[in-house]
Amino acid sequence: MICLGIEGTAEKTGVGIVDSDGNILAMQGCQLYPEKGGIHPRIAAEHHAEWIPKLIPKAIEEAAINYSDLDLISFSQGPGLGPALRIVATSARSLALSLNKPIIGVNHCIGHVEVGKLDTGAVNPVSLYVSGGNSQVIAYESGRYRIFGETLDIAIGNCLDQFGRETGLGHPGGPVIEKLAKKGNYIDLPYVVKGMDFSFSGLLSAALRQHQKGTDIEDVCFSLQETAFAMLVEVTERALSHTQKDEVMLCGGVSANSRLREMLKTMSEEHGAKFYMPEMKLCGDNGVMIAWLGLLMCKEFGPMDLADTGIIQRFRTDEVDIPWIDNTKNYLELSDDLIAKGAESNILKSSYMGENAVIKARIPKNYRIPEIDNKIRKSRCKLEAKLLSDAKRAGVRTPILYDVDLAEKSILMEAIDGVMLKEVIDEDLSFKVGREIAKLHSVDIIHGDITSSNIMLRGDELIFIDFGLGRYSDLDEDKAVDLLVLKKSLQSIDYEKAVSYFRSVLDGYGNSKIIDKISDIEHRGRYTH
Repeated sequence: MICLGIEGTAEKTGVGIVDSDGNILAMQGCQLYPEKGGIHPRIAAEHHAEWIPKLIPKAIEEAAINYSDLDLISFSQGPGLGPALRIVATSARSLALSLNKPIIGVNHCIGHVEVGKLDTGAVNPVSLYVSGGNSQVIAYESGRYRIFGETLDIAIGNCLDQFGRETGLGHPGGPVIEKLAKKGNYIDLPYVVKGMDFSFSGLLSAALRQHQKGTDIEDVCFSLQETAFAMLVEVTERALSHTQKDEVMLCGGVSANSRLREMLKTMSEEHGAKFYMPEMKLCGDNGVMIAWLGLLMCKEFGPMDLADTGIIQRFRTDEVDIPWIDNTKNYLELSDDLIAKGAESNILKSSYMGENAVIKARIPKNYRIPEIDNKIRKSRCKLEAKLLSDAKRAGVRTPILYDVDLAEKSILMEAIDGVMLKEVIDEDLSFKVGREIAKLHSVDIIHGDITSSNIMLRGDELIFIDFGLGRYSDLDEDKAVDLLVLKKSLQSIDYEKAVSYFRSVLDGYGNSKIIDKISDIEHRGRYTH
């Protein structure tokens, strides 16, 4: 079976032809380079309208086939810029109708992951997908690709490009920033990881302020790049630890950055995971990934009716059923004294005055430069100790704190003999969890990493552990994000039951203002033009 795929979610226009054995028969594309400012949706659409009719015959010629040899037409249904997507969909429909061939629309983000697997041989990786419009940590769980972490505002590619434009470095900004960063030194910039998500808008603003006050551009570029990439790799590491997979894959246009590749490879090796990255020409937006995903989807579900080929501008990665993946997991073997190896810390067996205890040791992260790593480990260690105590005063049970060693970045605390929430969760427990989170939020404590692995049940008592990403905030947005971290965690246990579990959490939580904010955050799309 041979499929022609058409891509055009943003500034790149692509046409690819692939057969059902995964052979790439043709790959044609071109890119719009805006003279100033960002990508204008209308101009992007005009670019696609001009180039798609030129690229299709070039692809047919490259593949050395006739139009009659095509068996399927596939196109990017979303997410993306509305006007651009409409041109792509219209082109695909016109081609399918003129050739009397079946048609299918596919998810752009999943296309990146699947073509990456095709090229590298990865089977079931945790994928860091980074581009101009997307920044997501994606992994397969319970029949779909789940978004374990994502940007809460702008994508990393957008961040780098905007910095390039505002400072006169040009567009795209990423390659120039990477070059200048090699000559720079570290200056302090905000590091914003919120649970399993990250935020780049504050980092961008701080970097621009440094430039405006005359800080060497090389130092700003170095620090912007190191900070942003460390945030991305940390969240990928958390997803890897949570899912217990043994593969990590980098995909998307920002994969071109050699420093990001180096950091992610280092993190993967520290966890005993294999690191993959597809050939660079397949990392950016391209028609091949759309053609290949079209073949996979068509094999499972058949082609679409023409009436179903409308665009989906905010097409979520986790809205698509993916039945073809083997979700076998490989668990890391732990030494006798090591209870758990998390994304941030090692948990070791210990004792205190005859009582069972644990040491939470924040280990150095070799993917982060020492200036960032030492700052984060020390500040989180100190803050976690205070949060554990303040949570108790709010009426929430946490481990008893025995000692804090800031030099070693470690905490000695009570060992909790219980079961993780994910092993026993039901609607009644979910309601109780919501009630406990409300107590934390009432005193402006943001846990930062409320997952079903960080809540223990001992008898009938819920105990909240691991405040390593915790902080204080009175913002409704931060409290809503805290709850969203739990929602994503529940979805990774059982996606179908997660709906009722999270509804019970919100019933127990009871603050309608913050619950409404959750809905607002969830409806922020990749593009809002």
